[in-house]
Amino acid sequence: MIRGVTRRGLLLFAALGVAWGIPYLLIKIAVGEVDPAVVVLGRSALGALVLLPLVVARRQVLPVLRRWRPLLAYTAAEIIVPWYFLSSAETRLPSSTAGLLLAAVPLVGVGIAALTGRPERMTGLNWLGVGAGMLGVGALVGLDVGGSDLVGVAEMVVVVIGYAIGPIILDRRMSDLPGTGVVAISLAITAIVYVGLVPLLGSWPRAVPSGAVIGSIVVLAVVCSAGGFLAMFALIAEVGPVRVTTITYINPAVAIAAGALVLHERVTVWTLVGFVLVLTGSFLVSRRRRPRPDAPAGTAAPPLGADEPVAGDRSAPRGP
Repeated sequence: MIRGVTRRGLLLFAALGVAWGIPYLLIKIAVGEVDPAVVVLGRSALGALVLLPLVVARRQVLPVLRRWRPLLAYTAAEIIVPWYFLSSAETRLPSSTAGLLLAAVPLVGVGIAALTGRPERMTGLNWLGVGAGMLGVGALVGLDVGGSDLVGVAEMVVVVIGYAIGPIILDRRMSDLPGTGVVAISLAITAIVYVGLVPLLGSWPRAVPSGAVIGSIVVLAVVCSAGGFLAMFALIAEVGPVRVTTITYINPAVAIAAGALVLHERVTVWTLVGFVLVLTGSFLVSRRRRPRPDAPAGTAAPPLGADEPVAGDRSAPRGP
């Protein structure tokens, strides 16, 4: 057993790695028969139905709704826009490639922080990570994907940017709110938006989808969205937020394995090269200077609550 990690912690870690590694496979199966907008509607509506009773019981609804402006901005950046483009991109790209490209979110986050006036203090290792990550993305896009799928790559760029902006909004405007409440209400808002968008886009399926598609959407909502976030909160309480961030480097491996085993997607040499470079870059970019032993006590990060992490805790990962 890993030092300092309980058996429950290991089980939660494994469960979260699967829950956040298989969405790309499930989305790929779903968009084979239904429009991406329908996938987002089903995923968000079912996820909200699972989480809302919990947040109502915890009286988390009103505190979150009082911050409706940043809540709407976060929901648009983190769910409404990227979930559609991710589903659309997977009509063109292998599910494993989508999972790998999303691992570049920390690289883009550094750039967005600089553009919004709060640049991160970069060390030599951080810059090395930026270079490695860019090489990895280049290997995936130029040598693994190929020029015929550049529309899908462009859609993934939108997803990555949205996933990088979301935590910044949380960190700056809603850092004192409970994570479960923010996730549940964001899912509900997304479902309301797509209830209007699906008929407007003419996206309703003309026939009842297959059992595989319906099952994929249900698992996306219940296991990957609602269950994944609950497992993340439980894991943070078990092992702390810093250790939980390592799940970010497990998810793409699960995505590659799931795509290869279930959908028989090709795993090329450039897939593996891109995998190593992107994850290495993301890891190095996420490294922070350790505080000096003589640093004032006030420079330490405040501890998380016993119930769950606050929404703006950027040390905690997010699901796809």
